[in-house]
Amino acid sequence: MVCHRWHSKKGTEIALRREPILAAVLLLLLSLATVWAQEAPEAEKALLGDESDGSRAHSVHLIPLIAENEDGQKGDPIKPDADPLLPFSTKFTCGECHSYDLIQHGWHFNAVDGNVPPGRPGEPWIYVDSKLGIQVPLSYRPWAGTIQPSAFGLSEFAFTKFFGRHMPGGGPGEVKSTDVKDIGRQYVSGKLPINCLACHSGHYGQDMGGVNGWAVQIAVKQNYRWAAAGACEFASVKGSAADMSEAFDPFMPEGDEKEPHVVYHEGAFDADNQVLFDIVREAPNERCYYCHSDVYFSGEEKTEKWSSEEDVHLKAGLTCVDCHRNAIDHNIVRGYPGEDEVSDNPLVATTTCEGCHLPEGSGVPEAARLGAPVPVHVGLPPVHFERLTCTACHSGPWPGNEAVYTKTSRAHRLGTPNVNKAEEMVPHIFSPVFAKDGEKIAPHKTTWPAFWGKRVADAVTPIELAVVEKAVGGAVGEIEGTASGTWPGLSKEQIAGALKALSEAADANAVYVAGGSLYSLNEAGQITEQTDHPAAQPYMWPLAHAVRPAPQSLGIRYCTDCHATDSPFFFGKLLVDSPVASEIVATKEMVGFQGIRPFYAWAFSASFVFRPWFKVVALGASAILGVVLLLYGLKALGAIAKVLAEDE
Repeated sequence: MVCHRWHSKKGTEIALRREPILAAVLLLLLSLATVWAQEAPEAEKALLGDESDGSRAHSVHLIPLIAENEDGQKGDPIKPDADPLLPFSTKFTCGECHSYDLIQHGWHFNAVDGNVPPGRPGEPWIYVDSKLGIQVPLSYRPWAGTIQPSAFGLSEFAFTKFFGRHMPGGGPGEVKSTDVKDIGRQYVSGKLPINCLACHSGHYGQDMGGVNGWAVQIAVKQNYRWAAAGACEFASVKGSAADMSEAFDPFMPEGDEKEPHVVYHEGAFDADNQVLFDIVREAPNERCYYCHSDVYFSGEEKTEKWSSEEDVHLKAGLTCVDCHRNAIDHNIVRGYPGEDEVSDNPLVATTTCEGCHLPEGSGVPEAARLGAPVPVHVGLPPVHFERLTCTACHSGPWPGNEAVYTKTSRAHRLGTPNVNKAEEMVPHIFSPVFAKDGEKIAPHKTTWPAFWGKRVADAVTPIELAVVEKAVGGAVGEIEGTASGTWPGLSKEQIAGALKALSEAADANAVYVAGGSLYSLNEAGQITEQTDHPAAQPYMWPLAHAVRPAPQSLGIRYCTDCHATDSPFFFGKLLVDSPVASEIVATKEMVGFQGIRPFYAWAFSASFVFRPWFKVVALGASAILGVVLLLYGLKALGAIAKVLAEDE
């Protein structure tokens, strides 16, 4: 018994000692289970449509429509006899099978995320008001030369109103309003979710720029919540959120025809209340063109669709997304050298000009990817590859004596109703401008900023738009617009009056930036102009399309395509665009943006005038030398023959 008791006591002590250990082990397992539970959703995050099984067949999308509820969360499936009848939400309808949270981090939607590397400068959003002399390149990405929308006084809600017409939704359109004046409006209008159909609809009825399409629903009617439904082929949207007061509740409408409401077309729903979407995996070129079209004006000629050539890649049968690829994360390839340093898309290193046409280093033959020919560049000195991008010779319109007016979809509302088709419609963009892009020269599109700002020391920042509209608008009076949509022309007296009014309204040292110059008032209240001010320099972004075939590239005729004393490549003119009225037309030469001394470029180009003579002289001298050598060779041969004959 004693031993038994001792062992019992000992066992009890051991058990008591084990309890803390077991508790610790259980706590550790519980912690690991919690971590695994938290990590599990990441591993299981892929939904039905996120990963392909390898089939290239067309996927049929016969699915229910799902609405957003009043809390901004997933609502109920939509039935055609529901009351009220709500518009479907792409976020929740498409999000049933595709990871919406992952998609919204893609390049087209992540500009508002300050943690995303900005990459190479691209096309900005340009806010323009010709009467106030404003032309401002805006971007949420920190590209040098652009201005943050918030610094210009535009909230995300207001930014979406101005530019959502050519956005695929998401980004600023989904940011929750914190501005007091926008909170109520956003509840009425709703947020603007990613419109998957803007890119992936294969139906001819997808309406992005029609009178009741995507652009009008956003820019005119502020029907953000209804925009995707208004643009699709099986629904129509009537009424306008812009006409509603902030007391309007879209989830409890009163039935007024002026209220925004959706009408689903007869036959849109099947017997199971499902709708058939015409969805394509690869976005058609026409979907890309809505936001990415260019029009170039050359003299009296305009590059109309019927009179101009399309990109050589598209004519060869490729599509936009053959090069601009992405996975479910929508981290689309932009296609410029060095993109692999800021992007985790595995294709960025190979989906460039060099990656397709000059592949090397992989250990696997990759030449002629997508049918790309391998260029030879016979006789072209290697220095050209060190100092020029491929696009310098192969992309954009053929350069002339002056950079030409250029229109883009995003800047000029191309494809939307009532667009001014005049050449000089603001904003003014010029191309091609051959300028330094990093270490190499590339063709660019260019716009000159014009805005009202304040100066603190040497720094110039814009004054908020609302303040400018009130102060400057009152100071310059009623300026009549022009039929062409160009600048009506501000006089320096008007600028002086506007600066005085703006200095008082903003309680700051007001200045005006335009045409490369900074206008300010001196102590006597007179206008002064500082030329070539850093804040007034043009904003440039590289162009890549349209790509011309090799027989249309620069240098195909002779070196003087570029190396001539009057060649557009070095000595073409760029108009210094300004809202300020002036009788003097100011221009700048391309060489000024290339980091090359103008005299050096001229002298080097001048040498090509005499190079043909150098070649003639060199060939002639070589011929004479050859004849002399031949004569002496024959004479030597005769002498040798004579010696040999004497020996015999």
